[in-house]
Amino acid sequence: MRRKPLSPNNQLALLLIGVFVLAAGAALLTQLQREKKPIKPAEPVASTIRNEPVIAYHGPQKDQGALTDKRKAKYGVDKGVDLIVRPNETVKIGDTTVSMQEILDRIHRQQGDIVEKNVGEAAGQRSGNDHVYGIYVVQPGDNIWNVHFQFLRDYFKRRGVTLSLVSDEPNRLGYSSGVGKILKFSEGMVHIYNIKENHVDTNLNLIYPLSKIVVFDMKQVSSLLDQIDVAHINHLKFDGETLWIPADQ
Repeated sequence: MRRKPLSPNNQLALLLIGVFVLAAGAALLTQLQREKKPIKPAEPVASTIRNEPVIAYHGPQKDQGALTDKRKAKYGVDKGVDLIVRPNETVKIGDTTVSMQEILDRIHRQQGDIVEKNVGEAAGQRSGNDHVYGIYVVQPGDNIWNVHFQFLRDYFKRRGVTLSLVSDEPNRLGYSSGVGKILKFSEGMVHIYNIKENHVDTNLNLIYPLSKIVVFDMKQVSSLLDQIDVAHINHLKFDGETLWIPADQ
């Protein structure tokens, strides 16, 4: 018997059926392969945390370690600072750990400075690693004036000069003493950093215990204090911004 040729509509229907059968077969084959081979877990993402030396604070009135003792002895400081830290190190206070470089970068941003990185340096490390920074951990009852005063007394003690506990007070006429002028000027040379919230605190009058640190640039502070002759300290002039050191002191 002679078969009649399929119409174009019938040919299209057969073609669609064939495509559907092939697709179903491919899906079934894929499912069978998945059942035979378990799916591998995703590869873990590599950590980007820098391997920095950790300088830990062990609490008030406690030994902070031989390294800290050696560094403090070099700068002649005692109670005025708790730790001395390099830019490529990490500070650990209680359960909080923060990179010193992160603190410095935030300080520079707050000052409006440009944070630069030299070509070839490790990520996050700025130039100027010859700098070291004094860290004082704020305690209950502290205020910024007394923190500065203790630092100043430590510094001059290293030079063989003992500042009395009232040397920062005004004289009988109400004028600031030389020590008081230094302390007022130094407020612009240190920074308060909130380690719990990771930001620079601009209010020098509000210090919350154990959540904030005072950061001293040891090189900058030493450069200033080395110029002062204690015998003529009351000849210093301070106009609210600039500390004037007499040339003939």
